[in-house]
Amino acid sequence: MKNEPAHITPQAAWQLVQDDPRTLLIDIRSSMEFLFVGHPTGAIHIPWIDEPDWVENPNFVADVRKLLLGGAVCEQEQGCPAIILICRSGKRSLEAGRKLLEAGLKRVMHVDEGFEGELNEHHQRSSVGGWRFHGLPWEQC
Repeated sequence: MKNEPAHITPQAAWQLVQDDPRTLLIDIRSSMEFLFVGHPTGAIHIPWIDEPDWVENPNFVADVRKLLLGGAVCEQEQGCPAIILICRSGKRSLEAGRKLLEAGLKRVMHVDEGFEGELNEHHQRSSVGGWRFHGLPWEQC
């Protein structure tokens, strides 16, 4: 679908970050999630929805455009930098990716398993899928 960000696995996202240094890996979770749950190594934090009011960040698209430093308008032939969004389980990043595509950005992807993955039968994360589950580099404060 045209207004859907491409789905990418955690492993493929990390490989793309390694292969192309222009790639933006953006963690869109709340500040508390980013700091205390952890985040992919090298990820840039731009919250989609954040505390204390839990409303959509009205500056989200502008903040992402600032990171592109002039690469916000590009044609596929010119090789637009990839924008990879990651959240907890892939749901918020899908929504945020749609917003970026609507704003005209290109090569928008989202990590379909997120950072922590889905809940298991014991109501726990990071045991079924996600960035941490696959042993990819991450850090926390």
